[in-house]
Amino acid sequence: MEDHKIVQRNIALQREWYGEPLGDRVRRLVVAFDVSQAYLAEVLGISAPMLSQVMSGRRAKIGNPVVLSRLIMLERKVLTPDVAAGSKEAIRAALEDVKTARPTVSRDNFPVGAVPDDQPVLAALREVAEDENLLDAAELLDADFPAIADLLRRAGKSG
Repeated sequence: MEDHKIVQRNIALQREWYGEPLGDRVRRLVVAFDVSQAYLAEVLGISAPMLSQVMSGRRAKIGNPVVLSRLIMLERKVLTPDVAAGSKEAIRAALEDVKTARPTVSRDNFPVGAVPDDQPVLAALREVAEDENLLDAAELLDADFPAIADLLRRAGKSG
């Protein structure tokens, strides 16, 4: 199979398995945490070349479930208020927390860190703005503040 067809197939598989291409997910983390791709790979516990291959679609999956757990942990930490606000200290602490995490993964346990209870935030946003306004705001903020945009988008989908 030609290289570009393999990449297209792998990216399609990533959409199916992970909800979207891993390159998109990783790029958002690089921007949100203001780190290099190589440093993010170190935090996740994967080699930089392997992360690059997964991001580009030359590889379809993250084979190590612990690495996937850390990726999800980082995605959730982006939603914490101090990290979302860009606090350098909070970002550094979040990265270090994930880097040193030793999640155990089993059939019954896929630990990815505590999920913040964002229901009060979503409810408050719904009280001050209409759904379409929340969705419009999410669109405006998406490029520079993806975590905030995600929160607005979820609030705008009526709860």
